[in-house]
Amino acid sequence: MMKEIILIGVTIFFAMNMGASGIAPSFAAIYGSKWIKKKQALALFGFFVIAGAALLGRNVAFTLGGSLLAKKFLSFDTALIILTSATISLFLANILKIPQSTSQVTVGALVGAGLYFKQLYLRTLLLKIIPAWIILPSLSAFLTFFLYSRIYPPRHGNLHLYQAVFANEKKLRRASLAASCYVAFAIGTNNVANAAGPLFGAGILGVNAGLWLIAPLFGIGAGLIGKGPLETVGKEIVPLGGISGVLVSFVTATLLIIASSLGIPQSLVQLNLFSIFAISCLKNGHKCTLDYHITRKTFIVWAITPLISLGLSYFLLSVFVKI
Repeated sequence: MMKEIILIGVTIFFAMNMGASGIAPSFAAIYGSKWIKKKQALALFGFFVIAGAALLGRNVAFTLGGSLLAKKFLSFDTALIILTSATISLFLANILKIPQSTSQVTVGALVGAGLYFKQLYLRTLLLKIIPAWIILPSLSAFLTFFLYSRIYPPRHGNLHLYQAVFANEKKLRRASLAASCYVAFAIGTNNVANAAGPLFGAGILGVNAGLWLIAPLFGIGAGLIGKGPLETVGKEIVPLGGISGVLVSFVTATLLIIASSLGIPQSLVQLNLFSIFAISCLKNGHKCTLDYHITRKTFIVWAITPLISLGLSYFLLSVFVKI
């Protein structure tokens, strides 16, 4: 009974931390523009995460529930250790106020388990997941840089766009709100499976029940511990205006939904920040963006936390689960 209570607690805490990390890439732009209040952002975020999980969350759950580590090794104890390792790593990133990839810490924990049991499906990891982790963030930065360079800086050829924006500010606000909700929906299609997938693989919850039970916890977590990442993305890297915010949201959410449809656990956080870095490069220059302390801190946290998750998973399994 004690193990069941611990698993419930870890799952809730993990989902809440995912919500805290996910609120930033979805509503940071419109929040940074002061076009929406925090309570409104939290309510909309929670609703659209649930919608995304219900409609398109199954594919990633299937990948994390049996395509990296065989189901016969995903016991109750193994699922508990995987989720615990991922939760600790993600919580560390949130404490440092750096939005981290929930997908990467989860995959890291699963890889640690696969290495321990010597049953890791390398084909899925090396030919499907890791290439997507490289290609999609790069594509996010490239598309954002290419599209935004047509708009910024203001010049003779694009002044008509600025005139149209100034004349339709209410429409721009509605577009920004829609884009933020679109991102929250995309998070639901992918990131809820980070907790539901291992539980499904271990036979603890059905995939649909897991998605429906875990998705609402994202909104709760965003409300309780999501302010730090929201401030970091929305204000500290580069202030996003209405146009840039809509562009970032549209590019990153679309790429994430594509990943979800392919069953790839993908980081919206990284898609989003690479897109924001592209905006910063145009506004502040490449050197200034790369030298900025938030940029350096972000890349360091991204590199370390999946390794912490992997190491924790391997260590805890070696202590508590014998082969």
